[in-house]
Amino acid sequence: RLHRGAAIELPPLDVRSLLKRHRLDPRKGLGQNFLVDHKALWKIVDSAGVTPEDTVLEIGAGLGSLTRLLAVSAAKVKAVEIDHKLIPVLGEVVASFQNIEVIQGDILEMDPGKLMKDTGYIVVANIPYFITSAIVRHLLECTVRPGRLVLTMQQEVAERICALPGELSLLALSVQVYGQPKIVARIPAASFYPAPSVDSAALRVDLYHEPYFNDQQRNKFFTLIRMGFAQKRKMLRNTLAAGLHISGDEAARYLTAAGIDPGRRAQTLNLVEWKTLVNELADLLPGKTGGD
Repeated sequence: RLHRGAAIELPPLDVRSLLKRHRLDPRKGLGQNFLVDHKALWKIVDSAGVTPEDTVLEIGAGLGSLTRLLAVSAAKVKAVEIDHKLIPVLGEVVASFQNIEVIQGDILEMDPGKLMKDTGYIVVANIPYFITSAIVRHLLECTVRPGRLVLTMQQEVAERICALPGELSLLALSVQVYGQPKIVARIPAASFYPAPSVDSAALRVDLYHEPYFNDQQRNKFFTLIRMGFAQKRKMLRNTLAAGLHISGDEAARYLTAAGIDPGRRAQTLNLVEWKTLVNELADLLPGKTGGD
C-alpha cells in the first residue's frame, strides 16, 4: 500500500470534475461542503497526530479527499459516508489502498464501539454544521471510546466549545466533561466546495482517561446544567428553584453550602463548582444511580 513517504506525491483530488463526471451535485440537505484545500486537509491529518499504529474512524468521507491522506498516515481507516450516491465514487478514489474500509450509513444510527472494537482510536470528521452537537455527544458517550477527536465545524461553534468560565454553554460543558478541546486549524469558507457562508475550524478534543463525572453523577450533572442554562440571564438561585420546584431561599441555601454565590449565573461556574453542586443536590436530582 501507499505509505506516508509517498504522501507528498498524492495529488489533490479534483472534487469538482469528479462530481461532474459522475453527474452528481453537492446535496444541501446533507450539509455537503467538500473540503478541497489540500494544505488544509494535510493540516487536519497532522493536527490529529495520526501515526502508522493508529486506527482512524472517519465520518463524512465524501469523495475521499481526506480519506486518502489518513490512509497513508494510519494503519487502518474506517470511512463512514451517509450518501449512498457517493459510495461508488469513493470506492473508485480509494481503490489503490488496502487499509481503507468504506461503510455506508448514518453514524448516529451506528454504535462506534461495534465499528472500532478497541478504545483509543482517532475520530476525524468533516461534519454538517446542523448535527455537530448530536455527533459530538454520540462519540463521547459511546462504550468503546476514542482517544481523540478532530472535527471540522463552524468556527463559531468550535470557539464556543473551547470557552472558559464566564462564557460557558451547555455545549462547552458537554464536551469539557469528557476531554480538553482546542482549535488546531482555522479553515476559511473558500477552502470548501461549495463554499459555506461561514468560516470553519478544526477542533481537537483529547479525551480524559475517565470522564470528569462518574456514571452515577453524569446524568445528574446534565440534568442540573440544563436547569441552570434554561434561562441563562437569570441568577442560579432562580433557575434552580424553578427546575427543582423549591423556593428561592432553599435554592440559595444549597448554593451557599456548595460555596457558590446564589447570585451567580450558570455560564460562570467551572466544572469543579458544578461537581460540588451535583454532590450537594444529589438527592433532589433525578438520574439513574448506575450505568449511563
